[in-house]
Amino acid sequence: MGALGLPQRHDLGPTRAVSSTGARFGANLISAISAQGQLRFMLTKGWVTAAVFTEFLKRLLINALAPVARFVAAQAGKLALFSLPPYSPELNTDELVWNDLKSHGIGRKLITSLTQLHQMVICHMRQLQKLQALVRSFFHAPATRYARA
Repeated sequence: MGALGLPQRHDLGPTRAVSSTGARFGANLISAISAQGQLRFMLTKGWVTAAVFTEFLKRLLINALAPVARFVAAQAGKLALFSLPPYSPELNTDELVWNDLKSHGIGRKLITSLTQLHQMVICHMRQLQKLQALVRSFFHAPATRYARA
């Protein structure tokens, strides 16, 4: 123990530097998962607006042209949307998808361009699409069980 009863610091050698470009890149990703393990995603430039969301829904279900509310109603039960309370990410199963992407796909990796970031996101999401058991497991978290079909 050193002065004031605090533990003494032992010299650990020189501080190690982590290589970084200092640049920051972002990507906007929208995704949907089912309790059966299906995962669909879309990278988009700019914000996820109602128009972008409708385009994503069109990609989920072919030949859809109506605005979001009418579009969902017209699907005769093939599509369910859950409105979550604000500031409740723990209720969103997609948060578990994004956590997997950040933890196992792009986190702690040196990314030097927006193109590289997009390629890495797409690659990881495509791999995740093949892991249906993992995607299904996102619906077994205590806060997301409400969404199981």
